[in-house]
Amino acid sequence: MQYRQKPRREQIRIITRSSFFLLFIFAPFLDIFRLDLTLGHFIIFGQPWTLGLESFQQGQGDAASAAITLITHAFLPVMIFIIIAAVIIWKMGRVYCGWLCPHFSVVEIFNDMMLKYLNRVTLWEKASKKTKGLLPWLLILFSCALMAFVWAFSLLSYLLPPSELIPDLLNWQLGAGATRFLVVATTLFTIDFFFTRHLFCKFGCAVGLFQSLIWMANSKAMVVSFDKPRAYLCQYCDRECDRACPMRLHTRSIKRAKFTCTQCGQCLNTCDQVQHENPGGRVINWVTKEKAQEVDRNAPAFEKSRLKNHC
Repeated sequence: MQYRQKPRREQIRIITRSSFFLLFIFAPFLDIFRLDLTLGHFIIFGQPWTLGLESFQQGQGDAASAAITLITHAFLPVMIFIIIAAVIIWKMGRVYCGWLCPHFSVVEIFNDMMLKYLNRVTLWEKASKKTKGLLPWLLILFSCALMAFVWAFSLLSYLLPPSELIPDLLNWQLGAGATRFLVVATTLFTIDFFFTRHLFCKFGCAVGLFQSLIWMANSKAMVVSFDKPRAYLCQYCDRECDRACPMRLHTRSIKRAKFTCTQCGQCLNTCDQVQHENPGGRVINWVTKEKAQEVDRNAPAFEKSRLKNHC
């Protein structure tokens, strides 16, 4: 398949995904957001953020004032955030995963690396051709371990002052607790990135599961739909849309078979490339409202049969 320039949609997604990944890594170092365990409160944009109960804890003020402060400082902001997020998810699905999530960025990075060096996207798939030598395997494993250490150290910097962590790390003077955290977290992330990264997104991520459940409850939410009358255009395509999916989903199947779809649009990009010579364009598209409700009814018979045989 001849690849063309990435569509504008994908260019925007790469920018949002990469920007949020950098924000995740550097937020604590720039004091944008972190929980400082040594101080006992959050730091947000360089300013301390507490529940505002210091006076009550010191015996000043009454319980009613403390309750109002707790509601305005914690309950309301959290509820507003949850409501806004839930509305977006209700309409668009797991867009956070596909367009922002730092872990999903890692999934796509190592998917591409494994495809390039190991001729497969995950270790659980059959390689298109045999990998020669041990070097490609060591390169991928080292890259996973390096990324895992970056993640572990970044997470640690959300809890302890980064200005103290960096000198301690460079001078090999990290405390026992911080050292144990780095070793355990780096090991777990290495296993995740090398073996189970997309499986974690499917079955282990509470944030992802929360989004999927809300999305599935809305039959009119945005979903990838297959243009069944034009199915004949797929006869010379070796399921490239499915191969492009980072979550290893069957793109043209019914909605419940795409429970963990991240709305990343990789399947759409690939279909654009495959069908670029056809005047009608790609045969899969994002749809909403009434057209979204037709996805299950219009799924190809062979996809429904496949799902039935595997449920």
